[in-house]
Amino acid sequence: MEPSCLTRAAVSVADRADAAGIDVSYEQGAAAEWLARSDVLAVIGFDGSATVNGTSQPPGTTAATRADPRVLRVGLASPAGRTPLEIWRTHGPVECGRHGHIRHAGDGRYGFVAIELDETAHGGIAGAAEAAYRELLDFIASSNTPHVLRLWNYLDAINLGAGDDERYRQFCSGRARGVAGRFPHGYPAATAIGRRDGARSLQVYGLTAREPGRLIENPRQTSAWRYPREYGPAAPVFARAMRDPGGPLLISGTAAVVGHASQHADDLDAQIDETLANLASLLQTGCGRNARLGAGSLLKVYVRDAANADHVATILRERLPGLDGVLVLHGDICRRDLLVEIDGVHR
Repeated sequence: MEPSCLTRAAVSVADRADAAGIDVSYEQGAAAEWLARSDVLAVIGFDGSATVNGTSQPPGTTAATRADPRVLRVGLASPAGRTPLEIWRTHGPVECGRHGHIRHAGDGRYGFVAIELDETAHGGIAGAAEAAYRELLDFIASSNTPHVLRLWNYLDAINLGAGDDERYRQFCSGRARGVAGRFPHGYPAATAIGRRDGARSLQVYGLTAREPGRLIENPRQTSAWRYPREYGPAAPVFARAMRDPGGPLLISGTAAVVGHASQHADDLDAQIDETLANLASLLQTGCGRNARLGAGSLLKVYVRDAANADHVATILRERLPGLDGVLVLHGDICRRDLLVEIDGVHR
């Protein structure tokens, strides 16, 4: 029997009734403590290891919560040590379950969906990406939150292979087939990052909503879905950001790319500067000319070299005082010449 994930005991829904949109935060504590709350939509852990077929769990998960579909572990870790949990909260009460390979949760206004597929069962990363997106989007379309706002994609060894055989390019080809015809009005925001855990599994998870979001593109960058052929047989299909109609700006993975070209090879500080310029441009486009990263901003930072983690975190805190949170993770960026990528949420 599937768990209902329906609980009202720990938090009064009325206490958050005046809040708008989804709330994302980085929190310490055991997963079980957060799952006891009525308004928790998802608990995502980052600890450097991953498993497949819906069995992965973040640190602090007990036997009593292993069946809960709201929990997910991503095989990335923070070089700084113990990594906080990423908590998604809504207005509750939340119900959840499983459908095929998909775990899901929702409150009728927002939904969490996740799928993990073993690549070997699908002939490699391209087949796994196509299968994952077909199954995921079929489920989302039939749910009461049919609009995709935000997606994350994590796969091992993202840069392995030469030319069009690179695993990221193969992933993009499979994803493009899986989403064909599904987004006639534009693609959702997204991130794709490489794990280094050796697990040949594709992890895709995302945020869905009852109402459609507003797509945001960056005037400093070519839209990803319009990239020229030099970047692979299929362009990456995502928007630079998505504005949740009831809540925050959801920012896609952003790096030192101007137009469609990577900038500042081998220069970490210059790449950080360019990435922050792109983030500022996105924020002003999506939230108004006076919008600034800082208070109300939550950033997730991916660094290719773990030794750079402290340096990057220090720069961000100095340049962007008042941030609600910064989570730095060790992971590979989709282009070999990029050293850092940042995604985030701004309310």
